[in-house]
Amino acid sequence: MSRIKNCFAKLKQQNQTALVTFLTAGDPDYQTSLSLLQQLPSAGADIVELGMPFTDPMADGPTIQKASLRALANGQNLAKTLEMVTAFRQQNQTTPIVLMGYFNPIHHYGVERFSKDAANAGVDGLIIVDLPAEHDADLCTPAQAVGIDFIRLTTPTTDDKRLPQALNNSSGFVYYVSVAGITGAGSATEEQITEAMSRLHRHTALPICVGFGIKTPEQATAIAKLADGVVVGSALVSQIEQAASKEQAVDAVLKLCNELSTAVKQLKK
Repeated sequence: MSRIKNCFAKLKQQNQTALVTFLTAGDPDYQTSLSLLQQLPSAGADIVELGMPFTDPMADGPTIQKASLRALANGQNLAKTLEMVTAFRQQNQTTPIVLMGYFNPIHHYGVERFSKDAANAGVDGLIIVDLPAEHDADLCTPAQAVGIDFIRLTTPTTDDKRLPQALNNSSGFVYYVSVAGITGAGSATEEQITEAMSRLHRHTALPICVGFGIKTPEQATAIAKLADGVVVGSALVSQIEQAASKEQAVDAVLKLCNELSTAVKQLKK
């Protein structure tokens, strides 16, 4: 069983929802980012999404855009992101790692080389924002061939006609973008999330994680009642941006992660 399947199976046995946390690899620098990555599971993260820094992250709002630029300015690249995952796996063999980003850096690195190196590093899943289902041959198929899940994004505008195609060949879990727009934008209502979960469950048996616009423990609890996983990104990344020092950044991110985890885990389904 893959790490992602094992994670959701274990949480289901415990009647709990997954906390999925996002950080940008190399933000604010390699060592601080690695330290955060290594400590997130003990702070309550069940799955870690690691953003691959890119100069044109069109789905991301200002907070994650600036995180990408900080990381790139400090020398982060795709090879170093895979190096971070390798270092993480030396200490942690259970927490799933999902790389999230855009196709351009992977195309430049080489799809075959990337798929092989990512699998060897210990990557469990990929979320590639700008690769639609019609382009499975470009990355989805090669990644799944080496055992890496390919996780699809769906949005409020992905209608019933489009969903079967959008979810075709998806694996791991489905990432539901709860609001139309960029990361860090406004939040959806519980009524909107409830309707979306019902619609998505008619098309897939995969776990469904909800993200975009979730910033507080209270919001995380509300989403945890409805979804299989709660994704928090910009709220964590903003802790790094606002910190006066690297040490303060680590403390602030882990504190918020712990608060979010407590909020999500207190809910028994």
